[in-house]
Amino acid sequence: MRLCKFSTLSDPRPRVGELTDLGVRPIGPSGAVLEELLHAEDPGRMAKDWASQAGETLPLASVSLFAPIDRQEVWGAGVTYERSKVARVEESESGGSFYDLVYSAPRPELFFKATPSRVVGPGAAIRVRRDTLWCVPEPELALVISPRMRLVGFTIGNDVSARDIEGQNPLYLPQAKVYDACCALGPAVTLAEAMPPIQEINIRLEIDRAEATIFEGSTSLARMARKLQDLIDWLGRDNLFPNGVVLLTGTGIVPPDEFSLREGDLVRITIDGIGTLANTVVQGSPLPI
Repeated sequence: MRLCKFSTLSDPRPRVGELTDLGVRPIGPSGAVLEELLHAEDPGRMAKDWASQAGETLPLASVSLFAPIDRQEVWGAGVTYERSKVARVEESESGGSFYDLVYSAPRPELFFKATPSRVVGPGAAIRVRRDTLWCVPEPELALVISPRMRLVGFTIGNDVSARDIEGQNPLYLPQAKVYDACCALGPAVTLAEAMPPIQEINIRLEIDRAEATIFEGSTSLARMARKLQDLIDWLGRDNLFPNGVVLLTGTGIVPPDEFSLREGDLVRITIDGIGTLANTVVQGSPLPI
């Protein structure tokens, strides 16, 4: 089952739904929130119970989809694919050897990525920060983890990154990674038991500019150097996540060095078993609240 958060023009309050090929089917009792289901003892059974209270399927054109999180932090894992290691070494002005070491070290690279307010959902705009000249999308499988550090589902993540800022000095990583609209998630959370076998899952990235595809790339989770449970275990060391957490698992698709996102680009990430996450691109300072 693919679970989503959505609203309609007639009711702007976020609701829980099941995303299907035909549209969105509202599920659950009135006032239900997605994390209530995801953090249940048996999310699959609760989802079936909620589906028994489902309303009529709404066409996709009639709903707005949100990022499928509520209060979870978003974290990231780096250098989990060889292609990412090579790219990080190439971009780095002074710390390339560190990426070689972390790729094969027992301890993975883990970093804070975003609060919910910095995350956008399907169809919304990811942002290129104003002080970068080299910004790329990073298509990643995202793990949806309960407060008990149980893997309950999967979604698609875009870990937007300023490669030139990180390349100047590895200590600039937070500035390269963490800013408003730096992360996209969606379109839904597929419960763990509904996903294909991990080794058979493929990730595809397409970037359009002026209605033409200017970059395409793909990889397989079979190429990931880390086990998912290993990443979860390391993340949970000396860390509590009372609201759950979403963990991006790293990218194996890196556009060429001469590529950088521009305002108006369209980024599409497709992962087997989940769907496609599409986002436009803007650049500059965030709008004031």
